[in-house]
Amino acid sequence: MRMLLADDHSLFREGLKPVLMKLDPELEIIEAIDYPSAFATMHAAGEVDLALIDLYMPGLLGVDGVMRFRSAFPKAPLVVFSAAAQAEHIHALLVAGALGYICKSEPSEVILGALRLILAGGIYIPPSLLDYRFMEHEPNYPASLTSRQLDVLLQLVRGKTNRQIADTIKVTEGTAKVHVATIYRILKVNSRAEAVLAARMMGLDDTH
Repeated sequence: MRMLLADDHSLFREGLKPVLMKLDPELEIIEAIDYPSAFATMHAAGEVDLALIDLYMPGLLGVDGVMRFRSAFPKAPLVVFSAAAQAEHIHALLVAGALGYICKSEPSEVILGALRLILAGGIYIPPSLLDYRFMEHEPNYPASLTSRQLDVLLQLVRGKTNRQIADTIKVTEGTAKVHVATIYRILKVNSRAEAVLAARMMGLDDTH
């Protein structure tokens, strides 16, 4: 496994490395200290299994920097670390395609759990964000999802692909895609991250 660790604080990088090694003893960690070196390192290294990016690094500004990284390397699974960020910024990162946001102050067990979830195909949403209300702080999620659509939404929460969803509910992949598109329309969202966030705000999680 190869992972990019981009953070301008060497103390944080050195402290995180032993935690990351628990994911895979053979883990290769490539490092960057700012956005320019993160871009250069990614161009040189090629594909990575995970890119861990500090939200606030020299070279670009916060959310904009992460979004530019995401645009430049759309195939790299992206996780954002930060000491603090506003809820709407975290939401913007998830909507832009980040697979998770992890606060640097979290204990190592939480960080490991979040990264394992992401590596397994899930999306990590901070518990503090689950009570946040977008769209004028009080979205009106319609209760018009059918039982089949709720099944599909639960599979999205579990990080399943359209093919895996199709296999689970025993339909074609095309039918699964139609269900996902319909769920997006009903929940008024545009991405899997938004759908998962909506599901968690509605109380639906992978323990159901």
